[in-house]
Amino acid sequence: MYIITVRGMEKDGAYSVSDEDGDKILYLFEEEDDATRFALQLEEDCGFPTMTTLEIDDALMIKTCEMHDHRYAVITPNDIVIPKTHYDTISKD
Repeated sequence: MYIITVRGMEKDGAYSVSDEDGDKILYLFEEEDDATRFALQLEEDCGFPTMTTLEIDDALMIKTCEMHDHRYAVITPNDIVIPKTHYDTISKD
């Protein structure tokens, strides 16, 4: 799986979105191409700084999220996600 981060700040947090209640949701992409495409949309359409994708151990990341009560969403190749700039954050949890 893959996460998105700001290039040069990979150790400072990963891209996540906030839902209507303000809860942060970490996006975990199954496919690198989907993560890269989403990162490019963030840069080009939403004015984000240069983003990068990182391959992560999916089981470890999911376990870490669950241990810290952090919500996550697995983005499959069948899902369509489009950035919503007014909900977007960089999670530092």
